[in-house]
Amino acid sequence: MVLDVTQVMAGPFCAMLLCDMGADVIKIEPPGGDWTRNLAGAVGAESPAFNAVNRGKRGVVLDLKRPEAQDVFRRLARTADIIVENYRPGVMARFGLDYASLAGSNPGLIYASISGYGQTGPSGEKGGFDLVAQGASGLMSITGEPGRPPVKVGVPLTDLGAGMFAVTGILAALNYRQRTGLGQRIDTSLLEAGIALSVWEATEYFTTGNAPQPVGSSHRLSAPYQAFRCADGYMTVGAANDRTFARFCALLGHADWATEPQFVTNASRVQHRAELAARIEAITVEEPRSEWLARLDEAGIPCGPINDYSEVFRDPQVLARDMLLEVDHPALGALHALGTPIKMSRTPLDPSRRAPLLGEHNTAVLEQAGYSSEQIEELRRQGVFGVSSRS
Repeated sequence: MVLDVTQVMAGPFCAMLLCDMGADVIKIEPPGGDWTRNLAGAVGAESPAFNAVNRGKRGVVLDLKRPEAQDVFRRLARTADIIVENYRPGVMARFGLDYASLAGSNPGLIYASISGYGQTGPSGEKGGFDLVAQGASGLMSITGEPGRPPVKVGVPLTDLGAGMFAVTGILAALNYRQRTGLGQRIDTSLLEAGIALSVWEATEYFTTGNAPQPVGSSHRLSAPYQAFRCADGYMTVGAANDRTFARFCALLGHADWATEPQFVTNASRVQHRAELAARIEAITVEEPRSEWLARLDEAGIPCGPINDYSEVFRDPQVLARDMLLEVDHPALGALHALGTPIKMSRTPLDPSRRAPLLGEHNTAVLEQAGYSSEQIEELRRQGVFGVSSRS
Protein backbone atom coordinates (compact mmCIF):
# COMPACT_ATOMS: atom_id res chain seq x y z
CA MET A 1 0.00 0.00 0.00
CA VAL A 2 1.19 3.48 -0.91
CA LEU A 3 0.05 6.63 0.90
CA ASP A 4 0.26 9.49 -1.57
CA VAL A 5 0.34 12.77 0.35
CA THR A 6 1.22 14.95 -2.61
CA GLN A 7 -0.24 17.63 -4.83
CA VAL A 8 0.15 19.15 -8.29
CA MET A 9 2.74 17.30 -10.42
CA ALA A 10 6.00 15.72 -9.18
CA GLY A 11 4.60 13.70 -6.27
CA PRO A 12 1.32 12.69 -7.94
CA PHE A 13 3.25 11.59 -11.05
CA CYS A 14 5.57 9.45 -8.91
CA ALA A 15 2.66 7.78 -7.10
CA MET A 16 0.74 7.32 -10.35
CA LEU A 17 3.62 5.40 -11.88
CA LEU A 18 3.61 3.10 -8.85
CA CYS A 19 -0.16 2.73 -9.29
CA ASP A 20 0.26 1.80 -12.96
CA MET A 21 2.72 -0.88 -11.82
CA GLY A 22 0.07 -2.44 -9.61
CA ALA A 23 0.42 -0.70 -6.25
CA ASP A 24 -2.65 0.13 -4.16
CA VAL A 25 -2.22 3.91 -3.97
CA ILE A 26 -4.33 5.92 -1.56
CA LYS A 27 -4.41 9.60 -2.51
CA ILE A 28 -4.74 11.67 0.68
CA GLU A 29 -5.95 15.20 -0.01
CA PRO A 30 -6.80 18.22 2.14
CA PRO A 31 -10.48 19.17 2.42
CA GLY A 32 -10.27 21.49 -0.59
CA GLY A 33 -8.60 18.81 -2.70
CA ASP A 34 -5.39 18.77 -4.69
CA TRP A 35 -4.86 22.19 -6.28
CA THR A 36 -5.05 20.70 -9.78
CA ARG A 37 -8.68 19.69 -9.21
CA ASN A 38 -9.60 23.36 -9.49
CA LEU A 39 -7.74 24.42 -12.62
CA ALA A 40 -9.57 26.34 -15.34
CA GLY A 41 -12.33 24.26 -16.84
CA ALA A 42 -12.78 22.06 -13.76
CA VAL A 43 -16.20 20.54 -13.18
CA GLY A 44 -17.14 20.56 -9.51
CA ALA A 45 -13.58 20.18 -8.20
CA GLU A 46 -12.76 17.70 -10.97
CA SER A 47 -10.39 18.45 -13.84
CA PRO A 48 -8.70 16.58 -16.68
CA ALA A 49 -5.37 17.88 -15.34
CA PHE A 50 -5.96 16.12 -12.02
CA ASN A 51 -6.97 12.92 -13.78
CA ALA A 52 -3.77 13.04 -15.87
CA VAL A 53 -1.48 12.40 -12.89
CA ASN A 54 -3.77 10.61 -10.42
CA ARG A 55 -5.30 7.76 -12.41
CA GLY A 56 -6.05 4.48 -10.66
CA LYS A 57 -5.69 5.80 -7.10
CA ARG A 58 -8.20 5.57 -4.28
CA GLY A 59 -9.18 8.92 -2.78
CA VAL A 60 -9.33 9.94 0.88
CA VAL A 61 -9.69 13.38 2.43
CA LEU A 62 -7.87 14.11 5.70
CA ASP A 63 -7.37 17.53 7.24
CA LEU A 64 -3.86 16.84 8.52
CA LYS A 65 -3.87 20.08 10.52
CA ARG A 66 -6.22 18.31 12.94
CA PRO A 67 -4.73 15.93 15.55
CA GLU A 68 -7.53 13.43 14.90
CA ALA A 69 -6.60 13.28 11.21
CA GLN A 70 -2.94 12.87 12.10
CA ASP A 71 -3.91 9.87 14.22
CA VAL A 72 -5.76 8.35 11.27
CA PHE A 73 -2.71 8.86 9.08
CA ARG A 74 -0.45 7.19 11.68
CA ARG A 75 -2.78 4.21 11.76
CA LEU A 76 -2.66 3.89 7.98
CA ALA A 77 1.12 4.35 8.01
CA ARG A 78 1.63 1.39 10.35
CA THR A 79 0.72 -1.01 7.54
CA ALA A 80 1.86 1.08 4.57
CA ASP A 81 4.73 -0.03 2.36
CA ILE A 82 5.49 3.40 0.93
CA ILE A 83 4.69 7.03 1.70
CA VAL A 84 5.23 9.71 -0.94
CA GLU A 85 4.99 13.34 0.19
CA ASN A 86 5.87 16.68 -1.36
CA TYR A 87 5.05 19.19 1.34
CA ARG A 88 7.53 21.98 1.96
CA PRO A 89 10.37 20.52 4.09
CA GLY A 90 9.47 20.59 7.78
CA VAL A 91 5.69 20.46 7.39
CA MET A 92 5.32 16.70 7.89
CA ALA A 93 7.61 16.90 10.94
CA ARG A 94 5.37 19.57 12.45
CA PHE A 95 2.44 17.21 11.96
CA GLY A 96 4.44 14.43 13.62
CA LEU A 97 4.21 12.47 10.36
CA ASP A 98 7.81 12.54 9.16
CA TYR A 99 9.92 9.43 8.58
CA ALA A 100 11.55 9.54 12.00
CA SER A 101 8.14 9.67 13.70
CA LEU A 102 6.62 6.81 11.70
CA ALA A 103 9.48 4.35 11.14
CA GLY A 104 9.55 3.24 14.77
CA SER A 105 6.20 1.47 14.40
CA ASN A 106 6.91 0.37 10.82
CA PRO A 107 10.63 -0.41 10.31
CA GLY A 108 10.00 -1.52 6.72
CA LEU A 109 8.48 1.82 5.72
CA ILE A 110 9.86 3.46 2.60
CA TYR A 111 9.30 7.21 2.83
CA ALA A 112 9.94 9.35 -0.26
CA SER A 113 10.07 13.14 0.00
CA ILE A 114 10.04 15.28 -3.14
CA SER A 115 10.71 18.99 -2.73
CA GLY A 116 12.00 21.98 -4.62
CA TYR A 117 15.55 21.99 -3.30
CA GLY A 118 15.91 18.89 -1.10
CA GLN A 119 15.55 18.39 2.64
CA THR A 120 18.97 19.89 3.52
CA GLY A 121 21.12 22.83 2.52
CA PRO A 122 20.64 26.61 2.72
CA SER A 123 17.66 26.59 0.31
CA GLY A 124 16.05 23.43 1.70
CA GLU A 125 13.07 25.20 3.28
CA LYS A 126 12.07 27.03 0.10
CA GLY A 127 9.07 25.92 -1.90
CA GLY A 128 9.55 24.40 -5.31
CA PHE A 129 8.10 25.14 -8.75
CA ASP A 130 9.15 23.68 -12.08
CA LEU A 131 9.76 27.08 -13.69
CA VAL A 132 12.00 28.18 -10.82
CA ALA A 133 13.87 24.86 -10.77
CA GLN A 134 14.42 24.97 -14.54
CA GLY A 135 16.04 28.37 -14.08
CA ALA A 136 18.13 27.48 -11.02
CA SER A 137 19.31 24.15 -12.47
CA GLY A 138 20.72 25.75 -15.62
CA LEU A 139 18.16 24.25 -18.00
CA MET A 140 16.78 27.60 -19.10
CA SER A 141 20.27 28.95 -19.84
CA ILE A 142 20.80 26.35 -22.58
CA THR A 143 17.26 26.14 -24.00
CA GLY A 144 16.16 28.13 -27.04
CA GLU A 145 17.96 29.92 -29.85
CA PRO A 146 21.31 31.72 -29.42
CA GLY A 147 20.94 35.39 -28.59
CA ARG A 148 17.31 35.08 -27.55
CA PRO A 149 15.78 35.41 -24.04
CA PRO A 150 15.82 32.36 -21.74
CA VAL A 151 13.20 29.72 -22.51
CA LYS A 152 11.92 26.90 -20.33
CA VAL A 153 11.60 23.37 -21.64
CA GLY A 154 8.09 22.92 -23.04
CA VAL A 155 7.12 20.21 -20.53
CA PRO A 156 7.52 20.49 -16.72
CA LEU A 157 10.77 18.57 -16.93
CA THR A 158 12.04 19.02 -13.37
CA ASP A 159 8.64 18.08 -11.91
CA LEU A 160 8.40 14.94 -14.01
CA GLY A 161 12.10 14.17 -13.62
CA ALA A 162 11.92 14.41 -9.82
CA GLY A 163 8.90 12.09 -9.87
CA MET A 164 10.75 9.52 -11.97
CA PHE A 165 13.90 9.74 -9.84
CA ALA A 166 11.74 9.19 -6.76
CA VAL A 167 10.24 6.07 -8.36
CA THR A 168 13.74 4.80 -9.11
CA GLY A 169 14.75 5.32 -5.47
CA ILE A 170 11.58 3.61 -4.24
CA LEU A 171 12.17 0.55 -6.41
CA ALA A 172 15.77 0.31 -5.18
CA ALA A 173 14.56 0.66 -1.59
CA LEU A 174 12.01 -2.13 -2.13
CA ASN A 175 14.81 -4.37 -3.36
CA TYR A 176 16.87 -3.54 -0.26
CA ARG A 177 13.89 -4.16 2.02
CA GLN A 178 13.28 -7.54 0.42
CA ARG A 179 16.81 -8.54 1.46
CA THR A 180 16.95 -6.90 4.90
CA GLY A 181 13.39 -6.13 6.02
CA LEU A 182 14.34 -2.48 6.51
CA GLY A 183 12.85 0.58 4.85
CA GLN A 184 14.54 3.94 4.42
CA ARG A 185 14.10 7.62 3.64
CA ILE A 186 14.36 8.88 0.05
CA ASP A 187 15.03 12.55 -0.59
CA THR A 188 15.01 14.06 -4.08
CA SER A 189 14.20 17.46 -5.55
CA LEU A 190 13.24 19.40 -8.65
CA LEU A 191 16.57 21.27 -8.61
CA GLU A 192 18.59 18.06 -8.56
CA ALA A 193 16.44 16.49 -11.27
CA GLY A 194 17.19 19.40 -13.59
CA ILE A 195 20.91 19.19 -12.87
CA ALA A 196 21.04 15.39 -13.16
CA LEU A 197 19.44 15.54 -16.61
CA SER A 198 22.07 18.04 -17.83
CA VAL A 199 24.49 15.28 -18.82
CA TRP A 200 26.08 16.77 -21.94
CA GLU A 201 25.93 20.34 -20.69
CA ALA A 202 27.61 19.59 -17.37
CA THR A 203 30.30 17.60 -19.18
CA GLU A 204 30.99 20.52 -21.50
CA TYR A 205 31.39 22.84 -18.53
CA PHE A 206 33.59 20.39 -16.60
CA THR A 207 35.79 19.89 -19.68
CA THR A 208 36.13 23.46 -20.93
CA GLY A 209 35.36 25.63 -17.92
CA ASN A 210 32.95 27.61 -20.09
CA ALA A 211 29.22 27.77 -19.39
CA PRO A 212 27.29 26.09 -22.26
CA GLN A 213 25.08 28.34 -24.36
CA PRO A 214 21.79 27.58 -26.13
CA VAL A 215 22.15 25.95 -29.55
CA GLY A 216 18.51 25.80 -30.65
CA SER A 217 17.48 22.39 -31.95
CA SER A 218 21.04 21.33 -32.75
CA HIS A 219 23.26 19.04 -30.69
CA ARG A 220 26.21 20.53 -28.89
CA LEU A 221 28.46 17.53 -29.63
CA SER A 222 27.22 16.26 -33.01
CA ALA A 223 26.39 17.70 -36.44
CA PRO A 224 24.25 17.69 -38.46
CA TYR A 225 21.73 16.76 -35.77
CA GLN A 226 18.90 19.29 -35.70
CA ALA A 227 15.69 20.59 -37.24
CA PHE A 228 15.62 21.81 -40.83
CA ARG A 229 12.94 23.83 -42.58
CA CYS A 230 11.15 22.31 -45.55
CA ALA A 231 8.71 23.92 -47.95
CA ASP A 232 5.75 23.19 -45.66
CA GLY A 233 7.13 22.61 -42.18
CA TYR A 234 10.09 21.31 -40.25
CA MET A 235 11.78 17.95 -39.97
CA THR A 236 14.61 16.58 -37.85
CA VAL A 237 17.70 14.87 -39.26
CA GLY A 238 20.38 12.99 -37.34
CA ALA A 239 23.29 12.45 -39.73
CA ALA A 240 26.11 12.95 -37.27
CA ASN A 241 28.51 10.07 -37.94
CA ASP A 242 30.77 10.26 -40.99
CA ARG A 243 29.17 7.46 -43.05
CA THR A 244 25.63 8.73 -42.51
CA PHE A 245 26.75 12.28 -43.25
CA ALA A 246 28.26 11.15 -46.55
CA ARG A 247 24.96 9.48 -47.53
CA PHE A 248 23.07 12.62 -46.54
CA CYS A 249 25.33 14.81 -48.66
CA ALA A 250 24.86 12.51 -51.64
CA LEU A 251 21.08 12.59 -51.18
CA LEU A 252 21.19 16.39 -51.19
CA GLY A 253 23.19 16.31 -54.43
CA HIS A 254 26.40 17.50 -52.78
CA ALA A 255 28.56 14.45 -52.15
CA ASP A 256 31.59 16.78 -52.23
CA TRP A 257 30.59 18.35 -48.89
CA ALA A 258 31.67 15.21 -47.05
CA THR A 259 35.28 15.77 -48.13
CA GLU A 260 35.50 19.52 -47.47
CA PRO A 261 37.95 20.24 -44.63
CA GLN A 262 35.37 22.05 -42.46
CA PHE A 263 32.98 19.09 -42.68
CA VAL A 264 35.22 16.03 -42.93
CA THR A 265 34.94 15.05 -39.23
CA ASN A 266 32.19 15.41 -36.66
CA ALA A 267 34.36 17.76 -34.61
CA SER A 268 34.87 20.06 -37.60
CA ARG A 269 31.18 19.90 -38.47
CA VAL A 270 30.25 20.97 -34.94
CA GLN A 271 32.71 23.86 -35.20
CA HIS A 272 31.13 24.95 -38.50
CA ARG A 273 27.57 23.97 -37.52
CA ALA A 274 25.93 27.21 -38.62
CA GLU A 275 27.49 27.19 -42.10
CA LEU A 276 26.55 23.54 -42.62
CA ALA A 277 22.97 24.07 -41.46
CA ALA A 278 22.54 27.05 -43.76
CA ARG A 279 23.71 25.02 -46.75
CA ILE A 280 21.40 22.11 -45.91
CA GLU A 281 18.34 24.27 -45.31
CA ALA A 282 18.84 26.17 -48.57
CA ILE A 283 18.11 22.84 -50.26
CA THR A 284 15.50 21.29 -47.94
CA VAL A 285 13.31 24.41 -48.06
CA GLU A 286 12.65 23.79 -51.73
CA GLU A 287 10.54 20.64 -51.29
CA PRO A 288 7.75 19.36 -48.98
CA ARG A 289 8.57 17.62 -45.74
CA SER A 290 6.88 14.37 -46.74
CA GLU A 291 9.10 14.11 -49.81
CA TRP A 292 12.29 14.61 -47.81
CA LEU A 293 11.23 12.15 -45.12
CA ALA A 294 10.50 9.46 -47.71
CA ARG A 295 13.92 9.93 -49.33
CA LEU A 296 15.73 10.00 -46.01
CA ASP A 297 13.96 6.85 -44.78
CA GLU A 298 14.86 5.05 -47.99
CA ALA A 299 18.50 6.07 -47.56
CA GLY A 300 18.56 4.87 -43.93
CA ILE A 301 19.20 8.33 -42.52
CA PRO A 302 17.55 8.98 -39.11
CA CYS A 303 14.82 11.56 -39.54
CA GLY A 304 11.34 12.50 -38.44
CA PRO A 305 8.64 15.15 -38.60
CA ILE A 306 8.17 17.84 -35.98
CA ASN A 307 4.59 17.08 -35.04
CA ASP A 308 2.16 19.17 -33.09
CA TYR A 309 -0.01 17.22 -30.66
CA SER A 310 -2.90 16.89 -33.09
CA GLU A 311 -0.47 15.04 -35.36
CA VAL A 312 1.13 13.06 -32.52
CA PHE A 313 -2.17 11.45 -31.54
CA ARG A 314 -2.99 10.52 -35.13
CA ASP A 315 0.38 8.87 -35.69
CA PRO A 316 -0.11 5.16 -36.48
CA GLN A 317 2.96 4.22 -34.43
CA VAL A 318 1.70 6.11 -31.39
CA LEU A 319 -1.70 4.44 -31.70
CA ALA A 320 -0.16 1.00 -32.26
CA ARG A 321 1.79 1.42 -29.01
CA ASP A 322 -1.40 2.24 -27.06
CA MET A 323 -0.24 5.71 -26.05
CA LEU A 324 -3.77 7.11 -26.44
CA LEU A 325 -6.50 5.77 -24.18
CA GLU A 326 -10.11 6.66 -23.44
CA VAL A 327 -11.22 6.65 -19.82
CA ASP A 328 -14.79 7.03 -18.52
CA HIS A 329 -15.14 9.52 -15.68
CA PRO A 330 -18.40 10.01 -13.74
CA ALA A 331 -18.08 13.81 -13.69
CA LEU A 332 -16.09 14.53 -16.85
CA GLY A 333 -17.42 11.88 -19.19
CA ALA A 334 -15.14 10.21 -21.72
CA LEU A 335 -11.57 11.47 -21.33
CA HIS A 336 -8.61 10.96 -23.57
CA ALA A 337 -5.57 9.95 -21.54
CA LEU A 338 -1.97 8.97 -22.07
CA GLY A 339 -0.94 5.34 -22.12
CA THR A 340 2.19 4.04 -20.45
CA PRO A 341 5.59 3.95 -22.17
CA ILE A 342 6.59 0.91 -20.08
CA LYS A 343 5.63 -2.37 -21.73
CA MET A 344 6.22 -5.49 -19.61
CA SER A 345 5.60 -9.07 -20.74
CA ARG A 346 4.71 -10.70 -17.40
CA THR A 347 3.40 -7.81 -15.32
CA PRO A 348 1.88 -5.29 -17.74
CA LEU A 349 1.08 -1.85 -16.38
CA ASP A 350 -2.51 -0.62 -16.24
CA PRO A 351 -2.93 3.09 -17.07
CA SER A 352 -6.61 2.77 -17.98
CA ARG A 353 -8.26 3.60 -14.64
CA ARG A 354 -9.62 7.03 -13.76
CA ALA A 355 -8.60 9.28 -10.88
CA PRO A 356 -10.75 9.26 -7.72
CA LEU A 357 -13.44 11.78 -6.92
CA LEU A 358 -12.64 13.94 -3.92
CA GLY A 359 -12.90 11.74 -0.83
CA GLU A 360 -14.49 8.93 -2.83
CA HIS A 361 -12.96 6.13 -0.74
CA ASN A 362 -12.99 7.63 2.76
CA THR A 363 -15.21 4.95 4.23
CA ALA A 364 -13.74 1.98 2.35
CA VAL A 365 -10.14 2.81 3.25
CA LEU A 366 -10.87 3.48 6.92
CA GLU A 367 -12.94 0.31 7.22
CA GLN A 368 -10.01 -1.58 5.72
CA ALA A 369 -7.81 -0.01 8.41
CA GLY A 370 -10.14 -1.36 11.12
CA TYR A 371 -12.38 1.62 11.89
CA SER A 372 -15.99 0.87 12.70
CA SER A 373 -18.92 2.72 11.14
CA GLU A 374 -19.44 4.57 14.41
CA GLN A 375 -15.80 5.65 14.56
CA ILE A 376 -15.87 6.85 10.96
CA GLU A 377 -19.02 8.85 11.65
CA GLU A 378 -17.37 10.42 14.70
CA LEU A 379 -14.34 11.41 12.62
CA ARG A 380 -16.70 12.95 10.09
CA ARG A 381 -18.44 14.88 12.85
CA GLN A 382 -15.07 16.16 14.07
CA GLY A 383 -14.32 17.58 10.63
CA VAL A 384 -11.45 15.21 9.85
CA PHE A 385 -12.73 14.82 6.28
CA GLY A 386 -13.73 18.46 5.78
CA VAL A 387 -17.18 19.32 4.53
CA SER A 388 -17.09 18.49 0.82
CA SER A 389 -15.70 14.96 0.69
CA ARG A 390 -17.69 11.86 -0.17
CA SER A 391 -18.18 8.84 2.04
